Amino acid sequence: MKHYLLTFVVALLAASFSPAEETLKLPAKEKFHLFLLVGQSNMAGRGVVDAQDKTPDPRVLMLNKAGEWVSAADPLHFDKPAAGTGLGKTFALRIADANPGITIGLIPCAVGGSPIDSWKPGEFYAPTKSHPWDDSSKRSKIALKSGVLKGILWHQGESDSKEPLASAYEEKLHDLVKRFRKELEAPEVPFIVGQMGQFVEVPWDAAHKKVDQAHQDIVKKIPFTAYVSADGLKHKGDKVHFDAASYREFGKRYATAYLKLIEPKKP
Repeated sequence: MKHYLLTFVVALLAASFSPAEETLKLPAKEKFHLFLLVGQSNMAGRGVVDAQDKTPDPRVLMLNKAGEWVSAADPLHFDKPAAGTGLGKTFALRIADANPGITIGLIPCAVGGSPIDSWKPGEFYAPTKSHPWDDSSKRSKIALKSGVLKGILWHQGESDSKEPLASAYEEKLHDLVKRFRKELEAPEVPFIVGQMGQFVEVPWDAAHKKVDQAHQDIVKKIPFTAYVSADGLKHKGDKVHFDAASYREFGKRYATAYLKLIEPKKP
C-alpha cells in the first residue's frame, strides 16, 4: 500500500512541474518591446492557419487570453471562434529581425465587427459580450509590467463605412489615438493605421472612401503616425477578410511603415 501511495505522490509532483506548466522566462523589461493590436476582424485575423503560422520563435511572445506570456502562434486573437492567421506575427518577426537582442511582445485585443464607437471607456459590444476599450486597457497594463510599449497597430473602419458614421469617423479616430496615448502614458508612441481591403468584386462607395481618407490623412494631422497600403492584397473568398498570404504580407508592410517612422531623421 505504501509503495502505491509513494508512486502516486511522485507522479503527482512530476505532473505539477511538467515543462508545459513552467513559467516562461521573460527578458529584461527594457529589452521586451510591446505592440498593441487593436481594431476589428482584419486585425484579429481570419486567415486559414497552417504550419508556418504555428511555428514558435523565441523572439516573439504574445499575451494570451488569461493574461500570461506564451510563445506567439496563430490565432493570436480569441475574439470569436473564427479567429485565424493575422498580420501580427509576421510584423513581429520583421521587427525582431531589425532589432537583434530584443524580444517582441504582442498584445492581441482586436474585436471582430467592432465599430469605432465601441472603443470608448465603458462601451459594451454585444456581439462578443466584451468591452473593447476597457479590455484592451486592462490587458495593456498587465503587459506593461513586463515590457515597454513601442507601438499601436490599428485596423478598423469597415463597420463605420456607412453614413452617418463615415462622416464622423475622422474626429473619432483622432480622439482614439489621443486616448490610447494618454491611457497608456505614451504620448509619442507610434500609431500605425492599415488600409481597408480593396477588392474588385466590391468597389468602395463614398462612405468607404471617406473612412479611407481619414486613415490616409492621419499622418498629416497627428504626429508619430503611419498609414499602410493594402494595394494588391486578396480576400479569402468572402470579399471582406484578407486571405492568409495577404495577412502575412500586410504584417510585413506594417513593420516597414513602423521602422521607417522610428528611424532617426537626417539633419
